[in-house]
Amino acid sequence: MSVFRPASFSVPHMRGLPAKRSSVVTVLDIGSTKVVCLIGRLAPREESRLLPGRTHDIEIIGVGHHKSRGIKAGVIADLDAVESSVRLAVHTAEKRAGVTVESLIVNVSAGRLKSETYSGAIDLGGHEVERSDLKKVLASASGQIKTAERAVLHSLPTGFSLDGERAVRDPLGMYGHHLGVDMHVLTAEQAPMRNLELCVNRAHLTVEAMVATPYASGLAALVDDEAEIGCACIDMGGGTTTISVFSEGRMVHADAIALGGHHVTMDLARGLSTRLEDAERLKVVHGSALPTTGDDTVSVPPIGDTESDLPIQMPKALLSRIVRARVEETLEMIRDRIQRSGFAPVVGRRIVLTGGASQLTGISDAARRILARNVRIGRPLGVAGLPAAAKGPAFSTAIGLMIYPQIASLESRGAERAGRYRMAVNGGRFARVGQWLKESF
Repeated sequence: MSVFRPASFSVPHMRGLPAKRSSVVTVLDIGSTKVVCLIGRLAPREESRLLPGRTHDIEIIGVGHHKSRGIKAGVIADLDAVESSVRLAVHTAEKRAGVTVESLIVNVSAGRLKSETYSGAIDLGGHEVERSDLKKVLASASGQIKTAERAVLHSLPTGFSLDGERAVRDPLGMYGHHLGVDMHVLTAEQAPMRNLELCVNRAHLTVEAMVATPYASGLAALVDDEAEIGCACIDMGGGTTTISVFSEGRMVHADAIALGGHHVTMDLARGLSTRLEDAERLKVVHGSALPTTGDDTVSVPPIGDTESDLPIQMPKALLSRIVRARVEETLEMIRDRIQRSGFAPVVGRRIVLTGGASQLTGISDAARRILARNVRIGRPLGVAGLPAAAKGPAFSTAIGLMIYPQIASLESRGAERAGRYRMAVNGGRFARVGQWLKESF
């Protein structure tokens, strides 16, 4: 429970990591099929050509994951069930890391994510651009943000202009008369985020920051050249599929649709008249997004509690047709969303698929055909200490949350007062200030 909270919901944000000190960071990926908690030690690293955007090396010291309950299409449907899953995942990670977690970074998939671009400009009077000028022009753009019933998740400067010359990356120290900025702002509805924070608070934890799932996935799965040249990262989760578009190293667009791998499982359960757990197994073992020919059959356990209910032999081609129909529907929606966004030219010819559902057999081939682009499966990059089971695409969001603190300072808060009045009883900001003082002096 929090006190001194402003009337409207303010998304918790973090300032970034101390440049020359190690930090222990905890992240929580709350998905529709699983809840993952990672505890990592981030140590300062030298600048290198490998993963050039990273300021710290990441070593995972604790992993906890549990089956997700109470989440539907990324939205909390049962607070008690989600709280229980969160507690179990965090407790397991704490036990393995040998630390006690007080605050963490959490992902956001729900809330009808919406990307908008705002512009701001100020007069320089011909003098040199100083840091105060950058703050003023960012505040000018931030002041235009309209967030009725919505809250700002991310606000990222995507490019500056100086006297009409665009694509200026860093105008600091340059001379000019007029300084402008374009800012990508990602918002979400307040109610789902309030419920997300409430759920974490009920587990006696504090939300350190909220990060959009598409942003986190892109940070983990894209290599530097892809993010620089232009690329889309598609995170195919259990209940939602998210889209993030990166260009010149920054996220410039994000979106989400309420379809994912669990919908394929539901279709199989209905179409083959079997239990959800059996449908999931059939999807993983025999499912394919490619056409299947031949007379091969699969054993489908019927819905029933008695041992006399023998498995039914079903054509494998039927199973594939059910899977393919849902996968193609999802990919077609992704194609249309990218086209409508206006960022199709930025995406160019490159798509990276990640998330648990991207591991389905033949999905990259189906994506190449429907999206008409080069497609690869993206896995988390540049992280030590991950168990083998956590190195796949299903853990991209969790790893992206671990990377986020290294680039959190790139965001502009403008006139926001995010967190100014936030003071949680259990492990709040004042408690963390005390912890920082202990570690620093």
